[in-house]
Amino acid sequence: MAGSLAAALTPEARARLARAVSRAETGTSGEIVVMVSARAGAYRSLVLLATLVAALVLPWALIALTPWGAAGIALAQAALVAAILLASQSERLRLALVPRRLRSARAREAAQRAFWSRGLSLTRSRTGVLLYLSLAERHAEIVTDLGVLREVSPAAWDGILADLIAALGRGEIEAGLTAAIAAIGARLAEHLPAGPDDPDELPNRVIVVA
Repeated sequence: MAGSLAAALTPEARARLARAVSRAETGTSGEIVVMVSARAGAYRSLVLLATLVAALVLPWALIALTPWGAAGIALAQAALVAAILLASQSERLRLALVPRRLRSARAREAAQRAFWSRGLSLTRSRTGVLLYLSLAERHAEIVTDLGVLREVSPAAWDGILADLIAALGRGEIEAGLTAAIAAIGARLAEHLPAGPDDPDELPNRVIVVA
């Protein structure tokens, strides 16, 4: 996933996205930050839990359905544990073990943490907006500060996020981000137009977390 992230967002692509953020901010007092993460979580604890459950359930099934003795059941149990742990080394297979709702929740939590840890709440008018995209979870999130939240309902971003995820599904990460940035800027300009003295308080560069 880290390799695909680097391939999709080359230095040239990141520079173009930074210019897109700069353009989007010209008509608004809002401050847009874009963050793209390879993943929101590793989910290793869930894999271990699934392995434990499978190891506990398998012997009872084998006792009920086969004539195997204790040694054969123990070997089957060990083989199952080894197979699950080996399969979990693949990020794609590991994610397949995680319910979609949980993956989305983990991505939302990661977006919230990034918003606060990256200082988006420190603008003078509380107009920070984080556009967060997690590739492994295929989840996008827009987190806004209080100044934006008072003017724009969270539901207003749903269409922008849906279009971004659709673009991600087509492999068009840069195009999807560019369109999302422009749409966010236009929505912000409707409700939070630029004033005579609006400094650029947050960096326009794309934050990439491999």
